[in-house]
Amino acid sequence: MRAIHLGQSWPLGASTTARGVNFALASPMATRVELLLFAHGDAPEPDQVVELNHHQRSGDIWHVEVEGVGIGCCYAYRVFGPLQPGRHGFNPSKLLLDPCARAIAGWNVYRRGDAIGAVPNTASCLKGVVTERDRFDFSAAPRPRHSWQRTVIYELHVGGFSRGPGSPITPDRQGTYLGLIEAIPHLKQLGITTVELLPVMAFDPHDAPPGRLNYWGYSPISWMAPHHAYQHGDDPLQIRQQVRELVTACHHAGLEVLVDVVYNHTCEGNQAGPTLSWRGIDDRLYYHQNAKGDYLDVSGCGNSIAANRPLVRRLILESMRCWALELGVDGFRFDLGIALSRGEELTPLDHPPLFEEIEADPELADLKLVSEPWDCGGLYRLADFPARRLGAWNGRYRDDVRRFWKGDDKSCWTMGQRIAGSPDLFGGQPAVLGRSITFLTAHDGFTLADLVSYDRKHNLANGEDNRDGDNHNNSWNHGAEGPSSDPVVEALRNRQLRNLLTTLLISPGVPMLLMGDELRRSQGGNNNAWCQDNPLGWMHWQPDEEDRALQLFVRRLIHLRHHLADLLNPEIPHGEAKALRFDQNGHLLRQWHGLKLGQPDWANWSHTLAWSLNDRQRGPLLWCAMNAYHQELCFELPRCQEGWLQVINTAQPAGADLPDQPMAISGGTATLQSRSLMLLVAEPLMQGHQL
Repeated sequence: MRAIHLGQSWPLGASTTARGVNFALASPMATRVELLLFAHGDAPEPDQVVELNHHQRSGDIWHVEVEGVGIGCCYAYRVFGPLQPGRHGFNPSKLLLDPCARAIAGWNVYRRGDAIGAVPNTASCLKGVVTERDRFDFSAAPRPRHSWQRTVIYELHVGGFSRGPGSPITPDRQGTYLGLIEAIPHLKQLGITTVELLPVMAFDPHDAPPGRLNYWGYSPISWMAPHHAYQHGDDPLQIRQQVRELVTACHHAGLEVLVDVVYNHTCEGNQAGPTLSWRGIDDRLYYHQNAKGDYLDVSGCGNSIAANRPLVRRLILESMRCWALELGVDGFRFDLGIALSRGEELTPLDHPPLFEEIEADPELADLKLVSEPWDCGGLYRLADFPARRLGAWNGRYRDDVRRFWKGDDKSCWTMGQRIAGSPDLFGGQPAVLGRSITFLTAHDGFTLADLVSYDRKHNLANGEDNRDGDNHNNSWNHGAEGPSSDPVVEALRNRQLRNLLTTLLISPGVPMLLMGDELRRSQGGNNNAWCQDNPLGWMHWQPDEEDRALQLFVRRLIHLRHHLADLLNPEIPHGEAKALRFDQNGHLLRQWHGLKLGQPDWANWSHTLAWSLNDRQRGPLLWCAMNAYHQELCFELPRCQEGWLQVINTAQPAGADLPDQPMAISGGTATLQSRSLMLLVAEPLMQGHQL
């Protein structure tokens, strides 16, 4: 038997020592803890059981040092404590995964159902694996650190982006961290600066109804360990290095890496769920519950993490440091992040301690932080998100831009607010750079191609009789539900795709694109493809001519945004004025127009909008008009003393809609076809720049 020593309470988890491994577990209400050591991840019984006594407890931390073991050691815990209704749900028949384990073994024998009830699950449990805790080599692959002004985010699924018919990725690397490396040239050519990865922290794929698997990964089983299914090979000791290789390759390509993190709930569900880790260690600590012991749920997934409590905050911060400092990622997107601002009895807090600690941590100061500002309990805080450094997903931007181009009434004024940086949502001033994440589509909902091809969701493949998914999508099929061979319908859809994308990328804020939208990727009208690990949820790698034309348009559009960043996404918001009175020398003013100069039509029935950016000395530098009406309209043009170039006209054929060499135009008017957008830029601003 291996020699046992007292050990120490820090660091949490398993860490190597000169003699072996130190194990430390936070379990305040436990009365006894056993550490079980296994020969390998699939072993049905432990080699050794180490019982921790009260001498091996410091405060809330149980700890022990085991001599003669090291990296690669597989282990689990058994935790004993009071079992009382409405109290602490300890279940010593279940073996528990260390919340701080940085790798996991046992997936070949794991059975989720065995973690429910009183029958022991020793032969089918997951085990933590002792790993190195080396820091990422930032000297060899420094963070790109793109400013918020120049950031363009691309949301993708690691398992799906390198897969799909026609994928150019090496076959045995498709769906893996290493496979994503081979797909980086596609991202670089597009011009994005930042990839946002759907959950890559280990999740339970079996947290799904019978016959289905959880594909998206919003079902965490660990906040430290990378997800095993994205690994090339099956050695759990290689997975962290493969994540580092991916991050290194992205950094060398100038791409930041954000990770979508799910700290608001876990895969253990409600009281009827499995006991896998947190629940068996101390469920009353980690989960919000009422006096009866019922789980309180604002995540929609059965439980809600009590991020207001010190030990829970410590675990979340440890997770963030693990991914940011050991694996090198550049930031996080918090799923249902506002749920983390709730205190006891789910009371919303104006100064949530978790976010205060994140913002006070100097080792996390250079990260990009993004959050959803809503949760399933009805809390929605966009402008007043209770954290200074977090950017929030602007769902109103998505909805209002969709409504305008769909042709809805009462959409013109709100569209103007979104183009101006949403001052109506941010206390009368445009959102500060980095605070508003603008997007049209995300993993949850229609893809962009489906947004213009379906009036309603088509989710039968999910096995829930089409009851799942949002029913309010602001989508429009433009005359035919689903794929169409009608050239009129297809032409209108393609024009609307360009209208929507152009609006997104000429608006102030931090734009986010969804995987495959640049290639008209479709999910067949499924707006909730969480369980579709098949071509429906994979990348589109067999583009036709129209797909490639849209890809070229998006690439040129992103490059145009970078070139005109000071105009389209200024660090200091543009002023707004009915008359051109400049308060600051050199400060640009935005002026609103309609069909006639200086006369915007904000009426409920209006479907047109135009605006210009004007300089004190040089006059108008940029003019944009949007015609969401069903007929062509003629707009008056402001006079540009330096000469206008037509940079974008979505009514033009593919290639000419955003040409590499813009065309000079003259005259006092411009005719816009129905449902089209035109952008003019002063000629000197485009000199020497080829799109």
